[in-house]
Amino acid sequence: MNQTRVFLIIAWLMVATLLWMEWNREQIAPPTQPPVATGSEVPQGVPAAPAADGSIPSAPQSSAAAIPSGQPAREQAAAGVTVVTDVLEVELDGGAMTRADLLAYPASNEPDSDPVRLFSSAPGDYFVAQSGWVSNDGAAPTHEAAWQLDRAALPAGADFRLDEGEQQLVVPFVWTGPDGLVIRRSFTFERGQYVVQVRDEVVNGGTQPWQGFVYRQLARVPRALESKGPMSPEGYSFQGAAWYSPTDKYERRPYDDFIDDGPLNKPVTGGWIAFLQHHFFGAWIPEAGDATTFSLATPTTDGGTRYLIREVGPGVSVAPGGTAQTSARLWVGPKLSEQIHAQDVPGLERAVDFSRFSIMATLAGWLFWVLEKLYGLLGNWGWAIVGLVVLLKIAMYPLSAAQYKSMAKMRRFQPRIAQLKERYGDDKQKFQMAMMELYKKEKINPVGGCLPLLLQMPVFLALFWMLSESAELRHAPWILWIDDLTARDPYFVLPVINMVLMWATTQLNPTPGMDPMQKRMMQIMPLVFGVMFAFFPAGLVLYWVVNAGLGLVQQWWMIKKHGDKPAAPPAKA
Repeated sequence: MNQTRVFLIIAWLMVATLLWMEWNREQIAPPTQPPVATGSEVPQGVPAAPAADGSIPSAPQSSAAAIPSGQPAREQAAAGVTVVTDVLEVELDGGAMTRADLLAYPASNEPDSDPVRLFSSAPGDYFVAQSGWVSNDGAAPTHEAAWQLDRAALPAGADFRLDEGEQQLVVPFVWTGPDGLVIRRSFTFERGQYVVQVRDEVVNGGTQPWQGFVYRQLARVPRALESKGPMSPEGYSFQGAAWYSPTDKYERRPYDDFIDDGPLNKPVTGGWIAFLQHHFFGAWIPEAGDATTFSLATPTTDGGTRYLIREVGPGVSVAPGGTAQTSARLWVGPKLSEQIHAQDVPGLERAVDFSRFSIMATLAGWLFWVLEKLYGLLGNWGWAIVGLVVLLKIAMYPLSAAQYKSMAKMRRFQPRIAQLKERYGDDKQKFQMAMMELYKKEKINPVGGCLPLLLQMPVFLALFWMLSESAELRHAPWILWIDDLTARDPYFVLPVINMVLMWATTQLNPTPGMDPMQKRMMQIMPLVFGVMFAFFPAGLVLYWVVNAGLGLVQQWWMIKKHGDKPAAPPAKA
């Protein structure tokens, strides 16, 4: 098998991979949902009361202790307040965050675009974060309860806006129940941060002990994709629920499989739950030592089905006159690797879902780390991609040099191979044996350069996932007409350049012994890839163009050095 056949095999492997990705996208696409009415979901049950050792059983109790619909309480609840920081504008009502606008991220690349709205109570875009309490010992505030602003804890003239120079903003709420039970909840926002600290303090002013369980949940309808074209990164980005536990690590479930894959009733210590989408996500992150139970549900409202992921726990037991505290973090924002790693939460980096395969996700994570460092030096993501190609070329130089040297020698010996073909005529078996004997004698390895070609595939796919997932690259410009590396080239300049480079490469490749069918395939391959790459993100095509250009230069140099003079034919006996 010569080098050209290897190239054809790699090319067809890439085509097969892209076709598989396109088919897989159809399998994970969010289901079409009818418009749904506003409202709140309720867990179907809660963990049993704590055992004597304080542990929380994973099995739910009967619906007698389930979170009520809370409609009367909702009518009494305080009106929501609007909180504005330098990066977020959100609406809170004590039990839920019902709106979250990401001020630094425009919804589109158009001028004066509105910011991305991640959380929303609108029926067609419903996505909210909720938290409340349940108890078997008496009253407890659900997320629909009459949470009120704790005005006693507010400074005079508070307007819930993080002013310039301030680093932190605290928004306090309070729920007052019968028998002296009080629960104070505070939302703490920090400058430049997309994580919100949610802290609950339970004060038992009654005469009887009180036991309760905090629950936190995310509820949403699947979002409509903004871009549905072929090879659209948004179409390949995972859409659905994800969670992490120390035992089973990262797990996820797309909307289509919420019911089909069976119920989830998972006892977890620590971990996190989330809904992921293209470039953004919302997540609840309990404290590392908190014992909780993760579950999924698909509650139905009058208008249709919603999707819900929740964690129930930890439980607290508060003696008369005593207090207890519990807290969690709510992530509401983009998939920013640096801020995610700063949370120091095991597995949270997998929220940037580069791939369902951990090896592929790890490779993409490493490459993105390098890409970030290059961006820090060059100040432009497009030039960072160019720099990444240069570094990869340097790292793989010994392998690629062996590849091109072998191809140069094969080109040099083409006249000798043509003589062999003429000598053996249609006897392909004898021709192949004679050609392999020539390779052995002249120390030519026709498959020695396969490894660099094979290594391009995982790097290529890893970069595709980076462009699909990393919020840092969203709407990132390069130069001139390329104003978004995650969208296709609007004028198809890069795909045309790539097609020309592929054609030039095929002209340099030796084709000894190739039959006419293979030659025709080689001739149309640049056109096939040119059409496919026309739909790829511009950043991915940029990577391939730079890689092909450097490879062409390197191959030309090796031919000039090792294969510019045809080998002399063997002397006749």
